[in-house]
Amino acid sequence: MKNILLCVTGSIAAYKAAELANRFVKGGYGVDVIMTDSAQEFITPLTFQSLTKRKVYTSMFAEYEPDQVEHISLAKKADLCLVAPATANIIGKIACGIADDMATTVIMALERAPVFICPAMNTNMYQNPIVQRNIKTLKELGYHFIEPRESRLACGDLGKGALADVEVIVDTVEKYLEG
Repeated sequence: MKNILLCVTGSIAAYKAAELANRFVKGGYGVDVIMTDSAQEFITPLTFQSLTKRKVYTSMFAEYEPDQVEHISLAKKADLCLVAPATANIIGKIACGIADDMATTVIMALERAPVFICPAMNTNMYQNPIVQRNIKTLKELGYHFIEPRESRLACGDLGKGALADVEVIVDTVEKYLEG
């Protein structure tokens, strides 16, 4: 069984990550979920635990398995890492090598698993030159991006920044894993 590491960050689109987890589990994949503190403001770990039948990782310092260094074991177990939704904050952290929470620490520890990043943010944030520079940097380093779509955003603006459709994300990940 292939294993997907799903990193969920603090965006209103976090609820769509539950559908992603559900679809991947139904597709026969193992799914481990890491949630940032901000993600937990939008959706609860219990939602993901119920869908994946696995513990959800929310803290660097919680003792999950006393005999394991959790961020390393999660990194080694992953066949693919999906950051969905990906905020400007986590994109910037990854681009700068900042590892200050469970999600960024595991991403930094990935050895062989590709990372697919699904941006979700306000259009102005997405188009900000700093965010675009960070995306360019990550692409040059081999990170994959699933582009956001144009839509009416949570703030009411119309523009590019909405999380890609769940179907597009699932198809992209499955093609890569099965390819």
